[in-house]
Amino acid sequence: MWRNFNLTRLAGPALVLMVLGMMILPLPSPVLDFFFTFNIAISIIVLMVSLYTREPLEFSSFPTVLLFTTLLRLSLNVASTKLVLTEGHTGAGAAGQVIEAFGHVLIGDNLTVGIIAFIILTIINFVVITKGAGRIAEVSARFTLDAMPGKQMAIDADLNAGLIGEEDARKRRAVIAQEADFFGSMDGASKFVRGDAVAGIMVMLINIVGGLIVGMVQHDLAFAEAGKTYTLLTIGDGLVAQIPGLIISVAAGVVVSRVGTDSDLSEQLLGQMFAKPQVLYVTAAVMTVLGLIPGMPHIAFLLMAAMAGGLAWWLDEQEKKKQLEPKAGPGQPGGAAPGGGGAPPGEQPLQEVGWNDVQPVDPVGLEVGYRIIPLVDRNQDGELLRRIRGIRKKIAQELGFLVPAVHIRDNLELKPNQYRIQLKGVDVGMGEAYVGQWLAINPGNAVGQLPGTPTIDPTFGLPAIWVDASLRDNAQAMGYTVVDASTVVGTHISNVLQSHAAELLGREEVQQLLDHFGKEAPKLVEDLVPKVIPVGTLQKVLQNLLEEGMHIRDLRTILETLGEQIVRTQDIDDLTAAVRVALGRAIIHQLFPGEDELPVVALEPQLENILMSAAAGKSQGGLEPGLAERLLKQASQLTEQMEAQGLNTVLITPGQLRPMLSRFLRRSIPNLRVIAHTEIPDSKTIRIVGVLGAAG
Repeated sequence: MWRNFNLTRLAGPALVLMVLGMMILPLPSPVLDFFFTFNIAISIIVLMVSLYTREPLEFSSFPTVLLFTTLLRLSLNVASTKLVLTEGHTGAGAAGQVIEAFGHVLIGDNLTVGIIAFIILTIINFVVITKGAGRIAEVSARFTLDAMPGKQMAIDADLNAGLIGEEDARKRRAVIAQEADFFGSMDGASKFVRGDAVAGIMVMLINIVGGLIVGMVQHDLAFAEAGKTYTLLTIGDGLVAQIPGLIISVAAGVVVSRVGTDSDLSEQLLGQMFAKPQVLYVTAAVMTVLGLIPGMPHIAFLLMAAMAGGLAWWLDEQEKKKQLEPKAGPGQPGGAAPGGGGAPPGEQPLQEVGWNDVQPVDPVGLEVGYRIIPLVDRNQDGELLRRIRGIRKKIAQELGFLVPAVHIRDNLELKPNQYRIQLKGVDVGMGEAYVGQWLAINPGNAVGQLPGTPTIDPTFGLPAIWVDASLRDNAQAMGYTVVDASTVVGTHISNVLQSHAAELLGREEVQQLLDHFGKEAPKLVEDLVPKVIPVGTLQKVLQNLLEEGMHIRDLRTILETLGEQIVRTQDIDDLTAAVRVALGRAIIHQLFPGEDELPVVALEPQLENILMSAAAGKSQGGLEPGLAERLLKQASQLTEQMEAQGLNTVLITPGQLRPMLSRFLRRSIPNLRVIAHTEIPDSKTIRIVGVLGAAG
């Protein structure tokens, strides 16, 4: 049992018992010297850890550390007070060498200066540092709590888009909860430091008054001698406690005022304050002007101006060297020209035109401006590359086939922050993304204005603003949905791929799907494709299903149904209708998950008769223009009413009308789904919630 016992678990209880023991038991001066030195060392360790912390949660134990260090200082004050009052008449070394050293070295022979120095340190700690750190912790706790719903929604959106897994989502939710707990604890823990500063002032007054009484009454010391001795001990004791307290307060301010980055405090300050030569040039000019004013200390000002100017010149030179570095690669300055060398200057070798000059069209392409390149550069750990892989994986899981890879290239003809999505060489989506900034999207209930670049969300067309990373939490607290640049582009790509899934299912993708499914059901594929079902016919039926918003994961049912129906008809619409009837349970589950009563919209009987006449000859243009316009208008109104009630808009029609109405309505109203009576399983009942074509 003792072999498995971890001695580090005793550190916390031992520290608490030691602190409580110092408050009760008398301590000799050598032991007190050791604990005062230990207190100073602990405060320096805490300060160094806070300076090298990149995010506040890396030092999540800081509120508890604040409590323990405050208790340690208070217990040392109690122990030293007992020594000062009981042994103070023996001289300045009565309470140990540490207190005596602080009293003599920092105060000297002038007690007034010592008292003033102690009061100034206490004021700095109490009024400036501790109060500011407490206020930052209080505001951070409030904003963190207000922003939690928005952050949770962002995590759920990434999870639903396939960008992260369930484990990553659980970890990110835990981090959000820890942030709220940390800043809430820091808000309360800052009160410990403020109380410690007040206690230091009170202990000083008690020690001076009590020392005078004890020295003059019990030990017959003169007033001047008692005042000098006990004041020296009291100020030394106060400084020994307040200096570590000041260091701890500075550490608290550093932790709560940090904005989470990948750099520690030193790297962040140097990278932001001394990164722009223009700032240093202006500083050097101002310092030079001040140094030339008569009566000013010329050497100090001019030396500082020279240092600022020299640093600015050095930074300028480094930037010029980076810009002049050659960039190797075809199509870039300094890259190798294709075709080889050997021709005299000014002459180009003549080459025959070949098939290599014919560039194939990429099924899916993404072109980016040069400022977006870091998102898609493998050498810079491009975040967008991982998101695109996650998007393709999620679409494959949902729709049932593997969409083609997204070919990414840079295009200098685009604006620096612009990107465009192409399908088979044709632009189908365009937008802008700002690396390092966040897009705050107004879902309709956001309150307040944010400074930034107004824009429109490229995926859903909502008003949005590109803001700096420092405003992310504020935007979430105001009700904005905040996403980074890679998420903006990734969501746009996901929307384009899903809405154009039918176009992406080519003959090659169908064959790959059959090869993959053939490993599970080899006999079924061998007997039906292509002996009974031509690959082209299967492709068209699958494309029809995808256009209707259906998945094609149940390939077994699709193949078996086509194998039965294709001997009766070769018409693609009829084959698709038969497959939809076979997949009716999946269709209804996708539209009405878990519901037994289906709220649907029906056709007005007279309108149904007119449409049946128009569909008799497979005509898609038999509707009178005025009737078609009224039909679209009323269908749009019904869709808005259903969505306001939180319902899917589903129109139920006879099987003969379903293909024609579906093609006619989905061009203008993509959210409206059309199903046939025969697609509804017998276990479901329907409830008419609207009539399309009714008068008024």
